[in-house]
Amino acid sequence: MAINAVRSLFRSRVHFLVLSASLAGLAFSGDARPSARQDATNPSLTAHEWGTFTSIADRSGKAIKWLPLNGSDLPRFVEHFRTADFKVGLAGTVRMETPVLYFYSPNETTVSVRVGFSQGVITEWYPHASHIEPNPKSVLDGEALFKHHADGSIAWDSVTVAPGLSPSLPRDDRDNHYYAARETSAAPVVVRNGNAMEQEKFLFYRGVSVFPVPVAAQETSDGKVLVTNLRPDEIPGVILFERRGDKLGFRLGGALQREATLDPPELNSTLESMSRDLEGMLIAQGLYPDEAHAMIETWHESWFEEGSRLLYIVPVHFVDQVLPLSINPMPGQVVRVFVGRLELISPATERAVEDALAAHDISTILRYGRFLQPIMEQLEAENPARAQQLEKELMATYNVQTVDDPAK
Repeated sequence: MAINAVRSLFRSRVHFLVLSASLAGLAFSGDARPSARQDATNPSLTAHEWGTFTSIADRSGKAIKWLPLNGSDLPRFVEHFRTADFKVGLAGTVRMETPVLYFYSPNETTVSVRVGFSQGVITEWYPHASHIEPNPKSVLDGEALFKHHADGSIAWDSVTVAPGLSPSLPRDDRDNHYYAARETSAAPVVVRNGNAMEQEKFLFYRGVSVFPVPVAAQETSDGKVLVTNLRPDEIPGVILFERRGDKLGFRLGGALQREATLDPPELNSTLESMSRDLEGMLIAQGLYPDEAHAMIETWHESWFEEGSRLLYIVPVHFVDQVLPLSINPMPGQVVRVFVGRLELISPATERAVEDALAAHDISTILRYGRFLQPIMEQLEAENPARAQQLEKELMATYNVQTVDDPAK
């Protein structure tokens, strides 16, 4: 089947080591959710956070199982659960991308921070964390999130918020979208890692989960997109986006109470207008302008890449449920703004992938990156007779000779 070729291709390209089935398992110790108890309050302290939940929808419009990452895209100083390639084989329905937690204070202060993660595991973080659940030394196989349904967490026991510090921020020799998040007026933070003092402009973490996302989106028979709110809380805003080569367009859907049908966007917009409107939505949710701009700059290439997708503002109550945050002492203000991304496998996307395979157009295929596997799965489900031909075309496109024996 063609999908097996995709999976094998991903493994061979990143040198992913398949875990032995005899070692498969998951060990969580205790309740991973942070304690709701707060010992003190610091009214002059402010905390702002942004992040992204990314999923991909099937024909019914609901988020499906997929492999969220096909390689590490982070600076080398970032810490990983087990290894940098571990998440390549970790299946989930949600990729939690780059939450960053900023602090603002007129005076130096020390806080402890703990974040729970519903039905998920934290896979990357920086600075050094005090605790991670599950313990990275535990064995975790690629299907663990679907089998165990336990909660993960991360904690920093002592974070110094240092507004007067001129920080020495780590940086490797690669350009990376991680660095865009530093371009704010947030106070530097300092965390001890053994004898070293790690400095950054935020607390950063990522992960993979299987919690149900709050929206569904599916294409109707007349080419429109039906967007459904699956939760009681209002979705503050939705945007339908599409890009085909150099042409792109978006349609603003406004707040979503229950459901709405959106016309496909006309592909005559610009990245500047899309960025401006989305940045305005983020500021309206409580982010400072430089924070909203940093978020757009961080995800500019990803949000606006090839294909069709629904972008939506995640309700704060939902964020607090799936990602409970505890800061001690409690800040006088906490703002959390998360953007949901639901990738749509539209007929246009299917045709583009099939045409690229037939033409052995590697550049077009690579545009779909980590979404190629679920796209291929849907193509096979809809037309099983095409499966063998798709596999031949995929193998020819990548010129893959073997995947089971790296020596060949």
